[in-house]
Amino acid sequence: MSGITGVDTAGGQLRRGAAVLLEVLRSEGVDYIFGNPGTTELPLIDALLEIPDVHYVLGLQEASVVAMADGYAQAARKPGFLNLHTAGGLGHGLGNLLNASVSQTPLVVTAGQQDSRHTISDPLLFGDLVQIARPAVKWAQEVAHADQLPVLLRRAFHDSTAAPAGPVFLSLPMDVMEELSAVDIGAPSQINRQAVAGGLPELARALAGIAPGRLAIIAGDEVYGSDAAAEVAAVAQCLGAPVYGSSWPSRIPFATAHPLWCGNLPTQATAIAQTLGAYDAIFALGGKSLITILYTEGPALPPSCAVYQMSSDVRDLGRTFWTPLSVVGDVRASLQALLPELQVLTQGRAAAYHAAGERVAAQRMQHKAQARQAMQAHRSDAVIHPSVAAWEVVRAVGPDIAIVDEAIATSSDVRLFLESAWSAQYSFLRGGALGWGMPAAVGASLGLGRERVVSLVGDGAALYSPQALWTAAHEKLPVTFVVMNNQEYNVLKNFMRQQKDYISAREGTYPAMDIVNPSIDYQALARSMGVPSTKVTRAVDIAPALEAALATDGPSLVEIVIAAS
Repeated sequence: MSGITGVDTAGGQLRRGAAVLLEVLRSEGVDYIFGNPGTTELPLIDALLEIPDVHYVLGLQEASVVAMADGYAQAARKPGFLNLHTAGGLGHGLGNLLNASVSQTPLVVTAGQQDSRHTISDPLLFGDLVQIARPAVKWAQEVAHADQLPVLLRRAFHDSTAAPAGPVFLSLPMDVMEELSAVDIGAPSQINRQAVAGGLPELARALAGIAPGRLAIIAGDEVYGSDAAAEVAAVAQCLGAPVYGSSWPSRIPFATAHPLWCGNLPTQATAIAQTLGAYDAIFALGGKSLITILYTEGPALPPSCAVYQMSSDVRDLGRTFWTPLSVVGDVRASLQALLPELQVLTQGRAAAYHAAGERVAAQRMQHKAQARQAMQAHRSDAVIHPSVAAWEVVRAVGPDIAIVDEAIATSSDVRLFLESAWSAQYSFLRGGALGWGMPAAVGASLGLGRERVVSLVGDGAALYSPQALWTAAHEKLPVTFVVMNNQEYNVLKNFMRQQKDYISAREGTYPAMDIVNPSIDYQALARSMGVPSTKVTRAVDIAPALEAALATDGPSLVEIVIAAS
C-alpha cells in the first residue's frame, strides 16, 4: 500500500499518518530510527519504503533499542529517535530509558499503540503507555489525530534538548498512523539556547579571590553537552586549578592527557569529602557531579568548602549544598564570557597561579606513576588482575578510538590509565541500570559516522543485552566488544565487604553473585550472532588480540578472563 493515497478537496496531498511522521523526521535531520517492530508498528514499517534516506536500525529487544538510541544521541550530539512496541516493549525498554533520563540524553521515544477504535474492549497489547512512560521521561502524550503529528513531533525534538535535556514520549495509535491527512508539516524551528549567564563579573571576583591552589573545578557531564572542554581548560589554566570529573559520570568531558586533569571523584561521600577537603571552594560546571552510591556518614562536601556552580538547569543550583553564588547559563558561552574577566583579575598573581598549576601537574604525574607501579606488581599473577587488564586494553586502544564502558570491575583503572587529548573519547553508564553498554556502543558508532568504537563490558552486564552483537553484525559496524569476565558480580561482593556486620562478608559466601555452573561461553554466543571472537587468559596476549580485532572491518569480541574477588 502506498503512503501517498490521493488529493483532498482543497488540493492538499493526502498521505497516511506514518508518512507524515517520516516527513517530519526527515526535515528534522533524523538519519536513523532505532526500533523493534510489532503489529502496531506495521504502518510505520510500510511507510519506510517511500523514505529510503531514513534508515531503520533493527534491535532484537527493546532494552537494546533504547540504549542504541542513547549511544547515538550522545555521540552525534543530537536527539535520537526510537520506536518501541506497545506496553510490553515500552516495559522492556524502561531500564535503559531511566538510564537515559539520568544521563540527560535527548531522545524522542515513540511506541505503537493499539487502534483507539477498539481500546474499549481491552484488546491484546493494549496498555496506558503515557502512564507507563511518565516516570522515565520529561513528558508523555498520546497523539489523537494525524494532523497533530507535526506540532507534537517538533515539540518533542525541541523539548528533548532543552535544559535539562532528556527523553520525551509519544504514543502512536495504529489508527492515527493509518489516518489520511493533508497537514502541512512546516519547517524546523531554529532555537539558540546558548544563553550567557548573568552575574559573571561577581563570579569572576569570587573565583579570583580564592587563594591559588585552593580552588578545584569539577567538569560535569554538561561540559560535554555544551562542547566546552577547551573553555574549561582555559579557565583551569588561568586559575591554576585541578579539574576533577563527576563521581559517577556519563562522560569524561575533559582531555585525560591535560596536565590539570586529576581524574574522577570517588563514589562515597566520605571519600569525596576527603578529596575536596584540600580546597576552600569548588567551581562545579553542570549539575549532579557528587553522586554517591552506598551511604556513609557525613556530607560529600566539607562545610569549609564553598560551592560556585554554573549550569543551564536552574533546578540544579543550590539543590543540595548552599552556594554563595551560582549562575544559570550555557556552560560554553558563559565560560567564554567569564574568561576575560578572570584574566584581568588574576594577572597580578599570574606567577602564583602558574606555580599552583605546576604542582597539580606534578602530583598528577606522581599519582599515575604510582598506579602503574601498583599495576606492574600484578603482572605475574596466575589470573589477569583487573588493573593489568585495564592497562593493556587502554594501551592497545590508544587515544583516538571512542570507548563505551560498562565494565565496572575495571572502570576505575581504565579511567586512571586514559591519556588522550580527545575530550570525547570516554562514556560510561551513569544511570546504573545494567545492559546499556553494548547497544550504546552500537549507537555510538552510528553517531560517529560508523567509526570504530570499543565496548568495555562486564560479563554480568553483557548478559543483559547481547542482542547488540547481532545488530552490530547486521549493520557491519566496527565495534569491538571487550568482555571482562570474572564470573561474578564483583562490585556487589565488594560493596558487601564494606559492611562489616554482613554475614556474607565474614564468611566469604555470597549467594546469587557467581555466574558459574554453567559458565557462559562468550565465544559461542558471539559466533551465534555473526561476530568473530577470541578468548584471552594471559596478560601478554591482550594487546595482540585487541590489535587484531581493531584491524577488522566489522564487529568482533574479545573475552578477557580476569581475577575474581
